Amino acid sequence: MRSSAMRDMMAITQRPEIISLAGGLPDTSTFPPELFAGEMDRIARNSVAEVLQYGPTEGLDLVREQITSVMATEGMSVDAGDVTVTTGGQQAIDLVTKVLIDPGDVLICDAPTYPGAIPTFCSYEADVIQIECDSDGMRIELLEATLAELASQGRRPKFIYSVPTFQNPGGVTLSLERRKRLVEIARENEILVIEDNPYGLLRYEGESLPTLYSLDGGAYVVYLGTFSKILSPGLRIGWIVSPTPIREKVVLGKQAADLCTSTLTQNFAGNYFERGPWRDYVDELIGIYRLRRDTMLGAMAEYFPHGSTWTRPEGGLFVWAKMPEVIDTEDLLAKALGHGVAFVPGTSAYVDGRGINSMRLNFSGVTEEQIIEGIRRIGEVAGEQMFLYETMTSEIKLPPLDDAGETKDGAP
Repeated sequence: MRSSAMRDMMAITQRPEIISLAGGLPDTSTFPPELFAGEMDRIARNSVAEVLQYGPTEGLDLVREQITSVMATEGMSVDAGDVTVTTGGQQAIDLVTKVLIDPGDVLICDAPTYPGAIPTFCSYEADVIQIECDSDGMRIELLEATLAELASQGRRPKFIYSVPTFQNPGGVTLSLERRKRLVEIARENEILVIEDNPYGLLRYEGESLPTLYSLDGGAYVVYLGTFSKILSPGLRIGWIVSPTPIREKVVLGKQAADLCTSTLTQNFAGNYFERGPWRDYVDELIGIYRLRRDTMLGAMAEYFPHGSTWTRPEGGLFVWAKMPEVIDTEDLLAKALGHGVAFVPGTSAYVDGRGINSMRLNFSGVTEEQIIEGIRRIGEVAGEQMFLYETMTSEIKLPPLDDAGETKDGAP
């Protein structure tokens, strides 16, 4: 078992003096308190006995029906009977891994991948192979080469796990061409694809792309979703859409884990999505997060050291940044915490220690002012490390001089 980098920092980042760019936190302060109070009052008057009782392991029918309605907004046609409600999206990842992986089985995922998935995959002793991503997501030609190499060894992956839309942590989106080819590969090789899609509705620009599930029709794609990013992570409601044989095993695994997801939070979510203006709320979030994304990108351009690069996500909650190779972001994090700012170091998104000079930055959970100040502090600490490295290696770059012997930029 391995620790989760995000969970390890939760206690630290809860301190008011810390600007946390680490967690994938939505801005729950935007949810209307009167709407929450109204739904809870309705539950208190009409459904107390139900919400205080155990519920079916598969989830309440109302919630499963509303999940199909939410998925329909992204072009997916789903039978509510194929939905299993989980205790958050994290449990969805855990359950599909539990029922599909035996120790030593191969699974394939993005490089980098969702840092919260790494501890899950390792706890079930999977042999994790990561496929490099670029600005268009997972490089499918590398995937095909990996599958061919595995086949030559008589090995076959149990599944391919991917966050194809506004990937966590990279922020990149799998192109339409690659999506179609990935679904074709799954069919040709009879390999399951686990599509994790927490952020698909949080698009700030560009054209929407079909989900892997909609391209496949649910034959080889198992779909994972959550209400954490479009409603509230505190409700702890996620779901799995899968073919019947997999769903039956998932239900058995969930029975052993928690019997059922909270009937109280399911009731709240089911009523909210049935009656509430949830699309208006998502539209409001999109406006807020777009501004914060733009603020972060602008601050990085101003404060990060020369040689740094970063993604420009069209949606979601994260930017993936790479510092100059001489910077170790785990060391950088230790120093940054001393300056009151946190982020997730890139090594947490790999199983083999890669990503040493990378970091994941979240822009949704803090204000624009905090984003600017947090990025400034990270840039300041990174600049100090760059200066120290250049001093120790005698690689200080002096500013160029003009014909009069003065610095061209006016520096002393």
